[in-house]
Amino acid sequence: MMRPLFILCALLLSVPSVFAQTVTEPDTVWRRSFAAGINLNQSAFSDNWKAGGISSIAFNTNLDARADYKRDKVSWDNAVQLQYGLIKNKDEEGRKSIDRIYLDTKYGYAFSSDWNTFVSANFLSQFTKGYEYDVDEDGTDRLISNFLSPGFLTFALGAEYKPNPYFSLRLSPFAPRFTFLADESVGENERYGVPEGKQVRTEWLAAMVQASYTRDIMANLNFKANYLSYINYKELEGKKIDHMLNATLAAKVNRYINVNLMANFVYDYDQDAAVQYNQSLGLGILYTLQGFSAR
Repeated sequence: MMRPLFILCALLLSVPSVFAQTVTEPDTVWRRSFAAGINLNQSAFSDNWKAGGISSIAFNTNLDARADYKRDKVSWDNAVQLQYGLIKNKDEEGRKSIDRIYLDTKYGYAFSSDWNTFVSANFLSQFTKGYEYDVDEDGTDRLISNFLSPGFLTFALGAEYKPNPYFSLRLSPFAPRFTFLADESVGENERYGVPEGKQVRTEWLAAMVQASYTRDIMANLNFKANYLSYINYKELEGKKIDHMLNATLAAKVNRYINVNLMANFVYDYDQDAAVQYNQSLGLGILYTLQGFSAR
């Protein structure tokens, strides 16, 4: 199942680049960015360390890439965001600290200086298995997620407000979503809204709101946030509206060293009645490219 994901990632980034080589008109503008980093954390304690503590090692990686095209009234925006991390405590097996796959592509046509009509598609899932640890007294771990379990594929049609390069708001009155539960073992413990006996849930009548903000708030300090709200017309209750927020604050120490704070918040009644969140803070290596050539 991993192969189709990497093919889709490659298409989102490489297809715009190939297309850019064939279009040379002066009114064609490409904005590209690529950032990839790894953060490491390590601690060690002797067996007689009286203050307490446990030896551990942890790392997390992230990749954030964009390829946005604009020519006259036509725009095509593509984004890939990948996050993965592990932590290993002494006398324990390695456990995930973060795991996220997000792909988004949008084709727009402007009807004013700030507004576009658009069609879009986005995909959300994770790379590897996720567990609820030490569920029973014997230390049993329970499988609760995996790649495409759940996986969310959402199509949207609507209007986008984009008054400047760093903020956009998408309003989609029609946004069908497909929720996948490919791993039957996960389905024994968590359904994620997928009906019993099925591997796909289809929500045809729904709306979606998306907002994104990316800006250098001061020298060498960048803030990035993406918000998504999903509303099923058949379940118009406040507690059944899904909310998702992803935010990153990155401080650049020098060309390659950075400190970053990442957080994800999810409210999805089909998964849990409470808000889910994860957060990570790390010092590591970050490699970035801005406005690079497609050739």
